[in-house]
Amino acid sequence: MKLEKMQYRIMNLKFTIRTIAFLIACTSTVFAQESKNREKIDGVSAVVGDYVVLDSDVDKMYIELKSQGVSTADFTRCNVMGKLLEDKLYAHHAVQDSIVVSDDEVESTVNQQIDYMKSQVGGDMEKVLAFYKKDDEVAFRKELFDLIKTNKLAGKMTRKIVEDIEVSPEEVYSFFNEIPEEDRPMFGAELKIAQIILKPKTPQAAIDKVVDRLNQFKADVLENGASFASKAVLYSKDEPSRSTGGKYTLHRKKPRMVKEFREAAFSLDEGEISEPFATEFGYHILMVDKIRGQEVDVRHILLMPEVSNENLEEAKKLADTLRQRILDKEISFDKAALEFSDEKETKFDGGKLRNPETFDHSFELTKMDPSLYSQVINLQEGVVSNPILEYDRTGKAFYKLLMVTDKKEEHVAEYGKDFLKIKELALKEKQIEAIAKWQEEKIKDTYIRITGEYRDCEYTNNWLKK
Repeated sequence: MKLEKMQYRIMNLKFTIRTIAFLIACTSTVFAQESKNREKIDGVSAVVGDYVVLDSDVDKMYIELKSQGVSTADFTRCNVMGKLLEDKLYAHHAVQDSIVVSDDEVESTVNQQIDYMKSQVGGDMEKVLAFYKKDDEVAFRKELFDLIKTNKLAGKMTRKIVEDIEVSPEEVYSFFNEIPEEDRPMFGAELKIAQIILKPKTPQAAIDKVVDRLNQFKADVLENGASFASKAVLYSKDEPSRSTGGKYTLHRKKPRMVKEFREAAFSLDEGEISEPFATEFGYHILMVDKIRGQEVDVRHILLMPEVSNENLEEAKKLADTLRQRILDKEISFDKAALEFSDEKETKFDGGKLRNPETFDHSFELTKMDPSLYSQVINLQEGVVSNPILEYDRTGKAFYKLLMVTDKKEEHVAEYGKDFLKIKELALKEKQIEAIAKWQEEKIKDTYIRITGEYRDCEYTNNWLKK
């Protein structure tokens, strides 16, 4: 049956998807060693085009997956080998198709990875090398560089395979009607949610105090030769960068950090320090350490004005008042969001939340963020919640009001009601078929050699060309 066939293929891809996500998150711990170890012929488990898979590559990925809590029931060493073979096949043909991943792009990712690793061990590179049992930073960076480049090539190749695939309404209709009624998927209960964010007002005196202090830091560095990095370690409220002296690496063509931060970073020369400037996180000063073409190394110090309990209580009173006005129908939730919400991303759309996974306004209950789930699960449609105290990424408190604007109970898929979800399934199947066809054709045309125990694996693809 069509749906069962698709579900089987999706199950086969689940290992691939989990592994890709794992590799992105844990790039620092799984290292390919093609160029370094080509002379170790007895350590080669497979060759795919210009790439090799070493015994140690399989061992490392298998161990790392288990260490991350992935159930061994979900994968075998043969699954791991199959995934590695796919990656090498994609990367090999990406090069053949002149798909380019620039060294600058890879190096930027390497720097970000290493900055993150250092932040986890107090900023000490020697501790990073010791943790990953590496003797040499240059070799360590090379291994990381090779792995990241291979993964980026593989990612670009897979995107190229499916980038032009679309499904017409006729294809969606045909896909749906080919699924027997008894086999049609169940779609979970869904909600549409709107919110109003009310942040306590920051007193001007508190802002002035923070700006004055940042100006003092700047003057001490410029006039007395004080260390900007040391001041960041001692005083900055930015936890991720504080241990590294406030350091970040930014790339002009890869937006990272908020707009105001980027504008300050790319407007200064080496050694210059910005005037204090505001972002959603607080107030900063920023110094440019090094400019390398499209990249710039900066350090910053973040301070946040203090908000008193009285200011927070005023925000709660406003939340209580707005809630009652909405319940009394003096003002609509949409209009209250537009006039009073401090969240610019939602206030102009009636406070409607957008699902970060699907980019629409629907949230499936079983896939919802647990904290949001607990706040809305008992809300009736059209009822406004009591004020909810929350904290943003910087630890600043605020209040919010929530309302469920629409609620769908769990139901069997219906073409009209669930067209977008059915379209997504139809597109996914078409993409899976395209990838499978591409793999089948390229495996035939690519030099592939598998040795040892991995010749006995039962692969989804015909890697052994039997």
